[in-house]
Amino acid sequence: MLARKFYRPQFRTNPELRPRKHYPKIMLTRQTPGTYIFEIDNGEVMLVDKPEGWTSFDVVNKIRYRVPFKKVGHAGTLDPLATGLLIVCAGKMTRQIHTFQGLEKVYSGTIILGAETPSFDRETEVSREFPVAHIAEADIIAAARAMEGTLMQQPPDFSALQQGGQRAYKRARKGEAVALQPREVHVEYFSITDVKMPEVHFEVKCSKGTYIRALARDLGRNLQSGGYLGSLRRTAIGEHTVDEALSIEALAPRLEAWSEQTRIMHEQSEGD
Repeated sequence: MLARKFYRPQFRTNPELRPRKHYPKIMLTRQTPGTYIFEIDNGEVMLVDKPEGWTSFDVVNKIRYRVPFKKVGHAGTLDPLATGLLIVCAGKMTRQIHTFQGLEKVYSGTIILGAETPSFDRETEVSREFPVAHIAEADIIAAARAMEGTLMQQPPDFSALQQGGQRAYKRARKGEAVALQPREVHVEYFSITDVKMPEVHFEVKCSKGTYIRALARDLGRNLQSGGYLGSLRRTAIGEHTVDEALSIEALAPRLEAWSEQTRIMHEQSEGD
């Protein structure tokens, strides 16, 4: 990546922090893959390895209050139980969020056969159990391949889709009926990488809007059984991979360093 252009931070939230004079010009250069933080003039695209238990909004908030950009947002939600690549955009780069959202995604994870949960992942308890003795590894591989291509997918009730002005998962958690319409999605490939019944390891490349929890549900049902998502990790979005991403732990000191640098620059400007 080329050297960064110049940027003068603007303090909008607290009038007392607004400088009386311009900040000194600064230039940052990317040193090694995964170490860049700010695209100074045009905003920034940050590749974050989201940990389990964090919502995508938690990651955005971790960054939002430590960078000199008014706008910060992510380019594709990951469920709290999922890990992996989350693209966070700041400043002018938030205009590119829709572009990142439209890219194909790659996931790896595990599916637990022989049971279902209301959310089709580990967020909720097992509600139904099914036999698995009739399922062979060859059956699983064939069923997964049959789900490749363009298909109409029924989103899970526990999803962030809007229904009646409310998120579907909020209604589902209250026990209210949710009737989401099937949506067209595309599965480039759905590969089974290992089988240790009832756990099935997989990798899938799919389009925007594909619910991996729904793939787990449908795989189980197509095998005359049940299934839910045991684990999920997003490994790529377009050409961006999780290997390039920073963990929250690695990102935190860099954000703190930027905050400190901004404070020092402000003090220097006030003293001029």
